[in-house]
Amino acid sequence: MIYIAGPCSAESREQVLETAEALSRINARWSFIFRAGVWKPRTSPHTFQGVGEEGLEWLKEVKERYGMEIATEVATPEHVEAALKARVDYLWIGARSSANPIVVQEIATAIGDRLRLTEHRPASPDRTQTKTILKGILIKNPVNNDAGLWIGNIERLEKTGVPVFAVHRGCGHQPCWAMAHAVRLARPDIPMLLDPSHMSGDAKKVPELMKKIEELGLDGAMVEVHCRPEEALSDAKQQITPTQLGNTLDSIVSRLCLASLICPPSEEKELNWLRAEIDELDERLWETISARMDVSRRIGKWKKAHDVAPLQPKRFQQLSEQVAHFAKENGLSADFAQEVLKLIHEESLRQQ
Repeated sequence: MIYIAGPCSAESREQVLETAEALSRINARWSFIFRAGVWKPRTSPHTFQGVGEEGLEWLKEVKERYGMEIATEVATPEHVEAALKARVDYLWIGARSSANPIVVQEIATAIGDRLRLTEHRPASPDRTQTKTILKGILIKNPVNNDAGLWIGNIERLEKTGVPVFAVHRGCGHQPCWAMAHAVRLARPDIPMLLDPSHMSGDAKKVPELMKKIEELGLDGAMVEVHCRPEEALSDAKQQITPTQLGNTLDSIVSRLCLASLICPPSEEKELNWLRAEIDELDERLWETISARMDVSRRIGKWKKAHDVAPLQPKRFQQLSEQVAHFAKENGLSADFAQEVLKLIHEESLRQQ
């Protein structure tokens, strides 16, 4: 299993080293790659944008003090150059960059050029110039639900000759399991890590999402971990503490030990992927029904204010015809569709 952990952003030397030290004290069975962003592509220019190259020095200190490999996000060729000069072991490409294949290609080209340059550079007598070694490139799924684009980005990065890892972080705090499933089926040779922090946007949901690692046969996780999440300058709501991460990982080990005794082998992973898709669709379905009832309550207020009867037969007939057409176009039973409409309509009237 591969576990990449650390704060969303490198905010200060003290914060970086304190978090790394706490991670180093977690149960000896865990070996972490330490992550922290030094350049932050934020939505608003008025929010924390990262400390820049100074943060790379803090990451180097983590590597020297605690023996952890280090990872940071890159979004431009200039970022790649600076990170590789700092001997960063893993580079990751975020969801915003992943949505733009031109940006991904520019990053891939910069990595390839840098590696070829150092490959053929003569060793300097004073050993100040050493070969650049990059152990992996992590590519997150795009912000949009696009399995083809994610696969295309993997293929662009593979041309560098560096091992590529897919990181599934969902879209807009939704899991988007179908997208990840499609990529997993198309490229089972590419390790896939879970990013429960961005998938949920909520620290309380991270431990539950981590269970998906075993259920879906994933290869590990990339988790946002902060020594004091409530003080974080970015993504404060979704970061967990090192202690919480340790407890979650210990729980996963207990689940794996129990599963090895009572569960059939890994052929059920495919079924679990399909069930994950169903669970996500069901959640969206109930959220949609809930939103519909909210609109129904507002309609009820309008009808009461304008002395209009709650039941409008002509409107219901219109809805019934729309549902019949939709059922026919999508291969659904007409009776089933009308029964669902009837139940929803009855609840809408009750809400009104």
